[in-house]
Amino acid sequence: MQRGTARRTFLQAGLCLCGCLAAGRAAGSARLVEVAPGVLVRRGPDEEASAANGNGIANIGCIIGNDAVLVTDPGGSLADGQWLREEIRRRTQRPIRHVVVSHVHPDHCFGTGAFLDDAPEILGHHRLSAALAARGDYYQRQLVELLGDGAAGPVVLPTRAVGEDETVLDLGGRRIRLAAYATAHSDCDLVMLDEASGLLFPADLLFVGRVPSLDGSLSGWRAALGRLRGTGAVRAVPGHGPTTVELGQAIGPLERYLAMLQDETRAALAAGRTMEEAIATVAMAERDHWALFDDYHGRNVTQAYKELEWE
Repeated sequence: MQRGTARRTFLQAGLCLCGCLAAGRAAGSARLVEVAPGVLVRRGPDEEASAANGNGIANIGCIIGNDAVLVTDPGGSLADGQWLREEIRRRTQRPIRHVVVSHVHPDHCFGTGAFLDDAPEILGHHRLSAALAARGDYYQRQLVELLGDGAAGPVVLPTRAVGEDETVLDLGGRRIRLAAYATAHSDCDLVMLDEASGLLFPADLLFVGRVPSLDGSLSGWRAALGRLRGTGAVRAVPGHGPTTVELGQAIGPLERYLAMLQDETRAALAAGRTMEEAIATVAMAERDHWALFDDYHGRNVTQAYKELEWE
């Protein structure tokens, strides 16, 4: 399957590819960077999924405590997760006790299988299991077709659900706080805060430079950005973009895009425009501000149109 065909297959099925397929790049130019003491992050490239990049296109990494290691998103395929585990083991032999899966999209969860021999606790949003049950097999088939059986990875369900109450983990002198968000980018977005460094990990609730991908609720995502501001965190590790950003500054362009998407879709509906007409016109002023705009923006308009036509 060619790269464009793989992307279109996902989009035509009504599912979010969101960077879904890649592991080959991990062995090449990618590397873990220490963005704060004991916090290591690999920056994913702003590329569409392909066999060449092996679905190593999301920002992934780990947090090292005195007693244990937490993996913060395990990668986009088994091969990507294996690369991450090897890189962690180059830096520490402390046990990998926790794997946090931020949401259902393949570029963030299919590396989980690489850590099963460590017998970690696998944490996810309380709706993640249902989302994986609904989509996981389909995502896996597409990964296998693109990468092959050996590199794609299994569907792995969380062993611990993060509910409405905040979950706190202790890595040994280092507390990690996990919060489940309402439907926004997806219906199972999990946000993490490392108290020691003050870094917030909003995963794909925060896209920087790469066009966001709407697979949940437009109004919910706008509300979630307000909640992220309310955490008081100053710096963050986005799901896509630089390894760390100033949170308030980075949220601004995303807020602008989502607001324009919402306002102009509402205007298109009020004017009686069809979905196809809306896709051709809504928020096109944003086109030069985002990588992969042409790959994902049309689908975002489609999602917004479906949500807002029932207001």
